[in-house]
Order: sequence, then structure tokens, then C-alpha cells
Amino acid sequence: MAPVIRDALAAASDLPGYPATAGTPALRQAIRDAVTRRYGIVPLADNAVLPVVGTKELIAWLPTLLGLSADDLIVIPELAYPTYEVGARLARVPTVRADSLTQLGPQHPTLIYLNSPSNPTGAVLPVEHLRKVVEWARERGALVVSDECYLGLGWEADPVSVLDPRVCDGDTAGLLAVHSLSKTSSLAGYRAGFVLGDASVVGELLAVRKHAGMMVPGPVQAAMTAALSEDEHQRDQRARYEHRRDRLSKALTDNGFRIDHSEAGLYLWATRGDSCDDALAYLAQRGILVAPGRFYGPLGREHVRVALTATDERIDAAAHRLTAS
Repeated sequence: MAPVIRDALAAASDLPGYPATAGTPALRQAIRDAVTRRYGIVPLADNAVLPVVGTKELIAWLPTLLGLSADDLIVIPELAYPTYEVGARLARVPTVRADSLTQLGPQHPTLIYLNSPSNPTGAVLPVEHLRKVVEWARERGALVVSDECYLGLGWEADPVSVLDPRVCDGDTAGLLAVHSLSKTSSLAGYRAGFVLGDASVVGELLAVRKHAGMMVPGPVQAAMTAALSEDEHQRDQRARYEHRRDRLSKALTDNGFRIDHSEAGLYLWATRGDSCDDALAYLAQRGILVAPGRFYGPLGREHVRVALTATDERIDAAAHRLTAS
């Protein structure tokens, strides 16, 4: 954690009162300024942003908080972070896996999840694709929720927010973007995320979350404000991830793996052309733990997800074991 964030957290440690669910005015302003400065997101009103207790919590409870039911339908990516489906199941909402609008046929979903850069694959959706989804969803009254937690980690592509003017024409209606400070600011254990976009939907979430006690602790809000107000630590962290990515991707490809997609984000989507379980066992024999691709959907049965979140020392050790095998 960067000193500027740690100092802010420590300075706010004696805050025993209940924090505002909406976040402090300073935090809301920091969120608005940061997303425009860093990602080119359209300028947002004060009531169009909301801090959350980590984005995993938000995604897991979003269908419930929005009052969705078995009469609704949620679209999730074909290869997807499991919490999208978990959240739908908690609310008893049916889901369909689809990466293109043509796959939906006559179905009219209530909520469409996008994830770019993708977890697990690192694939990036281009502006044209995002625009098409937004236009299609608006014609049918569907809410688009874009999980953009790795937006600042583009390596071979430039990820774009669904709230970028090139995508939404400056209109945030029917759109939510989900962001996290877990990786870019090393705040994973502190549960520091936020959602932004359509002010009416954000207001609905705020009203329900107040009564559910879903509030970000005061010291964490102070840490988030510091993290969003300063970009140097984010650039330093990005450089660390890039070094780890270069080191590990070379070791994997030299050892017979092929890396697909992975244009952005914190993961390498790797395959040896066999089953993900065989690749999992191969790497486990060398003391390297990865996630099987089938965990993210049927299309992942030949891939494994290799994370760049270990320490530099652990990444170097994994690369050495691959090189030595």
C-alpha cells in the first residue's frame, strides 16, 4: 500500500461513528474527478456515484437490491467471474451466457453484464461493440452493468469504459460502471469499490443499502479518497504488474503454453492444447497454483487462469521452476 493511502487510513482510524452510506463529500468528489481524469469518463453529478463494500459484494447482491425476480433475465459473459451467476441465483433470476447480441434471439433481458477487461481472459471489448450493446439495451429497456475493475491495466489494447462519451454519447441513462481499488491501489482486503452512472439507479441502490447497513467504514473511505486523489502510486503498481506479466508470460510460452487474449488485466489465459485439469496438474507438480478455466464457464475447459497478483519473489520463483523443467 502506498504511504499516502496508509497515512490517510491511520489518520482516520479513530472514527467510531456510523459513516454515510453515500460516502463523504470528499470521497464522492474524488471518485468523480479520478474517473474522468484517468479513464475519460463523462463528468458525473454528485448523486451518480456510490462507494461500496468491495465490488464483489455489489455484484453478488445487485439483482436482489434492484428487486429482480424469476420473471427477469440476466445476461452474463460466456466466460465470466462466477459472482455474476451467484448474484443471479441468490435473487432466483435466470441467466443466459452470451457474448453477442445475436445469441439472445427474441429474449429480452432485464440486466446485461459486461466485463472488459475480462476476468478471466483479459479480453478487451472495443468501442464499437460497447456502443452496439448500449444501443440494443436502451431500445429494450435493459440495464447495462459494466464491470471495469481492470480498466487501468491495458497492455496490448486500450480498455474503454461504458461511460466513455465514444460509447454512450455523454448519456449515462441505463448504464452502471463498477470500479475497484483492490488491485490498482492494493486495497483488496479493505473492500474499497464504487459504482457510478445512471443517477436514478444509483439513488435506488443507495436507498436500499442504507437500510441494509451496507456502508463503507469511515477509515476506508478516507483511504479511498487519498488513493483516488493521487495517480503516482497507481502508475508504480501498474509497472510492477507489467514486469510480472512479461516475466511469467515468457516462462509459460517457453514451456509450451499459448496465451490467448490477455490484452489487459491481471491474468494470463493460458493453454497447452489439452484439458485445463491436465494443465493444472502439470503446473501443480512444479509448485505453481492456477485456476482451471472450467471454473469460469464451459468454454474455459482447455485454459487455466494465471494470476499476476503474487509478490515479485513468488513470480520469479514460478518463472524459474518453469524454465528449469
